[in-house]
Amino acid sequence: MTSENFDGEWITGVIQRFGYGAARGSSSRGGARALVQLKRDLEAGRTVGFALDGPRGPARVAQPGAIWLAGATGHPVLPFHVEASRAWTMKSWDRTQVPQPFSRVALVVGEPIVVPDSSESAVAAGTRALERRLGEIESRAADILGSRANQRSA
Repeated sequence: MTSENFDGEWITGVIQRFGYGAARGSSSRGGARALVQLKRDLEAGRTVGFALDGPRGPARVAQPGAIWLAGATGHPVLPFHVEASRAWTMKSWDRTQVPQPFSRVALVVGEPIVVPDSSESAVAAGTRALERRLGEIESRAADILGSRANQRSA
């Protein structure tokens, strides 16, 4: 899932170049339509994924879409984090990072989160659990690589 803004257009082009599709939408525009498309994709046996903090942030605060989708389809959410030993950090609200050439990268995958249904209480509890788990695996990835002192702002 990528947003319908300029950044989303750029991301869509990149992922399509690698042979993947894109459902366009976000928590602020077109999200319901994109979630319906992702639900159809899951039912067709495809894997889906998206960034969880929405197009406007705040960073590291999960929007409920992934958890709702998990509850509506019975598919678990598999949280993961990628951290680079050296990266350029953008001066954007989410501090997007682009790994520098030849940097080491840590990929940490968390335990799957199973959501029993798409009720409001299950989605709220699942969203809190997801944020907690993402924070844990982000810290673990940073620990694997050591200090973040080698990162530069772009």
